[in-house]
Amino acid sequence: MATDRLGDMRLFADTAVLGSLSAAGRKLGLSPAAASARLLKLETALHAKLFHRSTRKLRLTEEGRVYLRYCKIALEAIDDAEAELLANTREISGKIRISASADFGRRTLKPWLDEFCRQHPHLKIALSLSDGLADLLRDDIDLAIRFGMPAEGTLATRRLAPNWRVLCATPAYLARHGTPQTVEDLAHHDFVLLSTSAGPLSELRFQKNGHRQCFDIPLARAWETNDGALAREWMLDGKGLARKTIWDAIDDIRCGKITSVLDQHGIEEAGVHAVFHAGTLMPARVRALLDFLVIRFDRATSELLSVVHAPGKAGVATKATTPKRLASKK
Repeated sequence: MATDRLGDMRLFADTAVLGSLSAAGRKLGLSPAAASARLLKLETALHAKLFHRSTRKLRLTEEGRVYLRYCKIALEAIDDAEAELLANTREISGKIRISASADFGRRTLKPWLDEFCRQHPHLKIALSLSDGLADLLRDDIDLAIRFGMPAEGTLATRRLAPNWRVLCATPAYLARHGTPQTVEDLAHHDFVLLSTSAGPLSELRFQKNGHRQCFDIPLARAWETNDGALAREWMLDGKGLARKTIWDAIDDIRCGKITSVLDQHGIEEAGVHAVFHAGTLMPARVRALLDFLVIRFDRATSELLSVVHAPGKAGVATKATTPKRLASKK
């Protein structure tokens, strides 16, 4: 085997990606003659022609496509190993770009990031808070915290914690309007709604006796905003019932500012996920943050479940029912 087979593999892989042997050579600091000689040496050692050559471009042969697939696996494994070793011996630095929902980002994630940065003082954070879904490529995001699973197939995920949504209001609001005991009772209530680019989140979903039940909030009885922090303020002002993730609501529930209702009909959802780019080497600083968040969410989940109970997982499959269109009382 050639003494610099790894270098030859990098030259071959870069040539396949760039479509130019001279460009790949420049990337690796090789002259065109040296790059050509090394590629020829690799083909001789493999007893295979890797490219169809013409005056205008290079095109992979069938043997070249097979070899490229394994080269990528080998080179990525080596890069991952080196990155992990460096991460253990070198202080991480640079900037991490993170996306999260507004309320969760301000009230929960921000203190955790402060704790993480005290451990790594050379780090900087760029935190984007929005109740819409960030586009990781367009918005140049390294890591997003999302409630639910992303639809994009090009992204990788790691589950961080369970999640479900609760319907809640202040004790003062419930004293004035009554505490709903059934889904049908919601027709008598006012609401605080979060709106997204797709419209207001006006459908509430419940589970009762193994069946799914839906309630559509009458918009005429709702306060609407696209900002999660303002929705919380309106809820705390007693303007109506609001649907919140348990992670957004737990601190206010714990201190008695709000009370959740219809908990017996709650539905557990897909969970909280870290979302990041698939198929690329994760920088050491992002890997360190992800590992930190896994530990932090695990601890927070234990604290959460000591205060509230997650919705039960029914042993019988649930069946969707037609959403009830209940007339609201003016």
